[in-house]
Amino acid sequence: MNYLHDKKIKNKKIFRIASLIFLLIILFYFRSSIWGGLSMLSHTVFRPVLAIGNSVGEKLSGAKAYFVSKSSLDHQNKNLKSQLSEQEARTANYNSILAENIDLKEILNRKDPKINMTLAAILAKPHQSPYDTLIIDAGIKQGIQVNDMVFGLGNVPIGVVAETYPNSSKVVLFSNSGRKTQVVISGKNIFMELVGRGGGNFEMIIQRDLAITKGEEVVLPGIVPYVVAKVETIISDPRDPFVKALLTSPVNIQELKFVEIEIN
Repeated sequence: MNYLHDKKIKNKKIFRIASLIFLLIILFYFRSSIWGGLSMLSHTVFRPVLAIGNSVGEKLSGAKAYFVSKSSLDHQNKNLKSQLSEQEARTANYNSILAENIDLKEILNRKDPKINMTLAAILAKPHQSPYDTLIIDAGIKQGIQVNDMVFGLGNVPIGVVAETYPNSSKVVLFSNSGRKTQVVISGKNIFMELVGRGGGNFEMIIQRDLAITKGEEVVLPGIVPYVVAKVETIISDPRDPFVKALLTSPVNIQELKFVEIEIN
């Protein structure tokens, strides 16, 4: 019995070995068609996966390129804005210097060459300093003295130096509220008292029979008739022998950048 059992086991082993050898022979002779079929099968199975992978890869690559491109454009945009701001600042500075140069030329062309003048820049105007006063950048070291006359636009008297310091001075304007200045009505040689009302405005009380009219000018007494103010409005009452004239300075103090001081 043991002999028959062992023989059956041996026959099974021989059959398995023979079957394996036979399968290898078939694969060897028909390898092209078999591998082609396997290749086709694998291609059919994995093609959708590969297609999806390629699509996702392309989209990720496109997204990366988009963000890189957007970042680059943002950087270029910031650089261009910075360059534009710098150019605008240079242009503004150039325009400011050009305007100041024109103003200075106009001032220098208007002044009397026989009068000794010192040019000064305004450091503080009425809205930055006490009402109707200026602070200028010239003082004792530049030869400025108290009561020196101060001019705007080269030939319009606007006030006098009230206080001096080593490198600056305070100027009180003729239009300072309540300040009184002796003037002459131009063309009439009549001396009057001009009273400041603040903000470049004045008033003057005159006799009705003087018949002063709008547009007439009042000037400082002296050889050179410097215009201080111009009549803008006449206020009168038939029962009053006097009329009130309201006047304004020819100079807008807020627009001034420089003044000239007459050195005595």
